[in-house]
Amino acid sequence: MPVALAFAVLELTGSVTDLGIVFAAQSVPLVVFVLIGGVWGDRLPRQRVMLASDGVRALAQGLSAVLLVSGHAQIWEIAGLQAVYGTAEAFFEPAASSVVPQTVAPGTLQNANALLGASGNLAGVLGPALAGVLVATIGAGWGLAVDAATFIASAGFLSLMHVTPVVVAARTTTLTELRAGWRAFRSREWLWVTVLYFTLFSAFVFSPLQVLGPQVARISLGGPGAWAAISTALGLGALLGGLPGMRWRPRHPLRASFLVFLIGGPTLYALLAAHAPLPLILLAALIEGSSITLFNVFWITAIQREVSPEEQSRVSSWDYLGSLALQPVGLAISGPVAAAIGLSVTLYAAAALFVLLLIGALAVPTVRNYADDTRLPVPSAVELPPSW
Repeated sequence: MPVALAFAVLELTGSVTDLGIVFAAQSVPLVVFVLIGGVWGDRLPRQRVMLASDGVRALAQGLSAVLLVSGHAQIWEIAGLQAVYGTAEAFFEPAASSVVPQTVAPGTLQNANALLGASGNLAGVLGPALAGVLVATIGAGWGLAVDAATFIASAGFLSLMHVTPVVVAARTTTLTELRAGWRAFRSREWLWVTVLYFTLFSAFVFSPLQVLGPQVARISLGGPGAWAAISTALGLGALLGGLPGMRWRPRHPLRASFLVFLIGGPTLYALLAAHAPLPLILLAALIEGSSITLFNVFWITAIQREVSPEEQSRVSSWDYLGSLALQPVGLAISGPVAAAIGLSVTLYAAAALFVLLLIGALAVPTVRNYADDTRLPVPSAVELPPSW
């Protein structure tokens, strides 16, 4: 979808500013509705919430494809449909991240999350490659048509899934439950500091890559095929990153994954800024993709272990909101900033900010020293005071 949507917009107008607006239209509803999505993910069976979201997203992408293939698409129509897509995704993500503990034993959570990451990232390898072929041969609209079909397939698999019900306390008002989710979120410093890191990262580091990367590929790397290759390398790296996620159990998982981030991420941005040879960019993208998956495995597992089951969707929604809160701003301004100061300068600045944000996150002791206590031997039983 990112490859097909990016080149659909560029084919319509040739404007990176329009591309940023369309991506922002998809992201704004995520910010607006994700907290409500978290409440409903804790109220309703999460499987049903996910099925409804898949149906809406299939419709939004299918209509986008029809408009593009028929030759009648307007930017405002594509942006509106992507806003519908983003709204449905706001309900899917909190439920999806919270349903895993309902399917596997606590001791296998990290392995389960690594396997889920691997399956999703396999699609991340195949999807951009397929999109590149479709865009280069029959057009970006058909890439979005295939994307619509994947949500129908997803709903088919989800309908077969069996989950253990979560017993929750009596429900109150939506506002009360939102406040309860906020209290659970803010009570863990390592959690909200890391989310703050990703708020800034998504807006001012990752957004420039999304908006400007296709333009760099178009100008100096050979066009859509090059950007599809970079996206495929990111996906392949993400797939490979699931392997250490299944075996590696560091004592301080957040510290370890943040340090791994430093290896590939800033290098990828700098190489794009320098219009380096494509093979070097692909190598950096491979490393960056691996580090992203490794972090996600450790991060999601930490939330699932530390937060009670009846609150996980709401806490996950605060996590998701924080990660996306400023992303629409970053997507909208990346094009104008690059037009003002240049593509390369903007990407170099993103690389520098990447490093500074990592240093800031690791400077917080609760993040740096967050420990995976499941690695420790289980202590022998002791008699606790009655007040405990």
